[in-house]
Amino acid sequence: MDVITIGDAMVSLNPQSKGPLRFVSAFDRKVGGAELNVAIGCSRLGLQTRWISRLGKDEFGRYIYNFVRGEGVDVSEVKLVDGYPTSVHFKEIFEDGSGSTYYYRSNSPTSTITENAIHPSQFAGAKLLHITGVFPAVDKDKNVDVIKKAILLAKEQGLLISCDPNIRLKLWSKEDAKAALQEFLPYVDILLTGVDEAKIIFGTDIPEEIIAASKKFGISYIAIKQGEIGSIGYHNEEYLVAPAVKPKKVVDTVGAGDGFDVGFIYGVLQNWPLEKILHFANTIGSMIVSVSGDNEGLPYLDDLLVQLGEKEFIER
Repeated sequence: MDVITIGDAMVSLNPQSKGPLRFVSAFDRKVGGAELNVAIGCSRLGLQTRWISRLGKDEFGRYIYNFVRGEGVDVSEVKLVDGYPTSVHFKEIFEDGSGSTYYYRSNSPTSTITENAIHPSQFAGAKLLHITGVFPAVDKDKNVDVIKKAILLAKEQGLLISCDPNIRLKLWSKEDAKAALQEFLPYVDILLTGVDEAKIIFGTDIPEEIIAASKKFGISYIAIKQGEIGSIGYHNEEYLVAPAVKPKKVVDTVGAGDGFDVGFIYGVLQNWPLEKILHFANTIGSMIVSVSGDNEGLPYLDDLLVQLGEKEFIER
């Protein structure tokens, strides 16, 4: 394995028309989930990826399981459990591509993941564990400890830890998010954050101050995602501002941050220079927003190289 992720997944119901959800009468069924999107994106780039999760033993759970397995992601640590319905979320999309998400994930199957379900063999031979703030928020009284155990086992085996705070205030408060994420940060090697999330964690939205606060936790790679503006990166005293890559068309902004994470993780594992990593990650983010769905726009490596116009891109 190259990349390990832990988190839930949901059936994502995408509206067939734009505007307030109360006026939408038809939806397309897709699959979503922050950690899962990263697993799929890394797999499409050719990385060996494992996803640790639980799904309901129902038709939606089987649908997600088969979809993820078909993407080449290792699902040996995914189980279907009775008595817990597979989670669902509805997306609301407006004309400019922005929108909201409405979650129905109480009694989540992932609530059956305990610390005892996390063991060293899951991380053996892997390179990186990717965590977000979503899974801990689903059940903050238990999942924070699950992630802490995963981090410690991963560190014992020499894995890098990447973290996207991905704070969902519909799931937990700012105070709970800050407290939990600051427990993780001393172990994090790669921080992939938005400005709003950084303000919750560090109390500032000024990039230089975000980087300074992150460095106090010993974080090596710091990426600040700024959406249509681009991104800022820091590593080994190098500070870079990377302009956004203009998308062909903005259809759906959901998943763009996950796509950026995929590109950044890939670049770090290839030991690329920071400038190349940021451009690669920005390019994936721009491709995501041109396609409706959480992970449909995640590119395969060949398609990405065509987009970059550099077939030899990964060889330099």
